[in-house]
Amino acid sequence: MSTLDIILQQFANGLILGSFYAMVALGYTMVYGIIKLLNFAHGDLYMVGGFVGFLILSAISGLLGESWTTIVCSMVLSMLAVGLLGVIIQRVAYRPMLKAPRLSILITALAVSMILSNGVMTITDGEYLAFNTDLGYEGLDFGNVFISYTQLALVISASLLMVILYFFVNKTLYGKAMRAIAIDQDACKLMGINVNQIIALTFFIGSSLAAAAGVMAGVYYGSLHFSMGFVIGLKAFTAAVIGGIGSIRGAMLGGLLLGLLEAFGTQLPFIGSEWKDVFSFGLLILLLILKPTGILGKTEIERM
Repeated sequence: MSTLDIILQQFANGLILGSFYAMVALGYTMVYGIIKLLNFAHGDLYMVGGFVGFLILSAISGLLGESWTTIVCSMVLSMLAVGLLGVIIQRVAYRPMLKAPRLSILITALAVSMILSNGVMTITDGEYLAFNTDLGYEGLDFGNVFISYTQLALVISASLLMVILYFFVNKTLYGKAMRAIAIDQDACKLMGINVNQIIALTFFIGSSLAAAAGVMAGVYYGSLHFSMGFVIGLKAFTAAVIGGIGSIRGAMLGGLLLGLLEAFGTQLPFIGSEWKDVFSFGLLILLLILKPTGILGKTEIERM
C-alpha cells in the first residue's frame, strides 16, 4: 500500500473508533456540565448496553431475521432500557448525594461502576460472548483502501445521533433548561424549572448514547466482555477532557480527534498498536499542561 492508501485507511479506522469515544464522552460531559459529577460508571453503561442489545437481538432475530432492521431495533430498545437504568441510578445513588462533598459522590460513582461490571461478570461467568450479525464483509473499494458497509453504517448512525443531540440541546426548551441549570441551579428553581426532572433527562440521554455505542461496538468487533467498559470509559473521559469537559461540541471533537490520533499514532515508527494507550494518555497529560480547560473548554469562576 502507498502512503496515501495508508492515510486514507487509518482515517476511516480512526473515524469508527472516534465515534465510539465521542458518544460515550457525550454522557460524561453532559452530566458534568449539569451537576459537576464525573460519572465513572458511564463506561459500564456502555458495556451493559452492548449486552442488552445482544439479548434483544437474540430474541427478535428469529422473527425479523439477521439484518440491519433487526440491529437498529435492538439498538433502539437497548437505548431505552439503559436510559431507564441511568435514570434509576441517578435517582437511587446520585440524587441523595448532590449536597454531599464532591469526594463522596465520586466514590459513589466508582461503587456503581463496580456493581455493574461485577454483576455482568457474575451473569456471564466472565466469558466473552460472540455478537454474531452475519452482515458479511461487503464494502467499497477505493484502490487499496477498503471500507465495509458495516463501518459506513456505524459512522453514519453515530453522526446522526450526535447531530440530533446537538440540535436537541441548542434548539429545544428542554435543551435550554439543561444549559440554564448548568449555569445556576438555584435561579432555575426560582424560575419554575423542575431541576430534578431535567437532571434525570440528562442521565437518560447520556446513558442511551452509551448504550448505542455499546451495541455498535458489539456489531463492529463481534464480541462482548464484562470489562469492555473500563478502557473505553477512561478513553471517553480523556476525549471529554481533550475537547473541554462540559462542552457538547468539545466531547464530539475530542472523541473524533482521539480516535484519529490513535489510528495514525500506531503508524509512527517504534509505535505499534500495543502503544496506543500510552499515546492517548500521554496526549492527555501534554494537553492538560498546555491548555487545562481543553480545546473548546472555558475557564469557570467558582461562585461563593
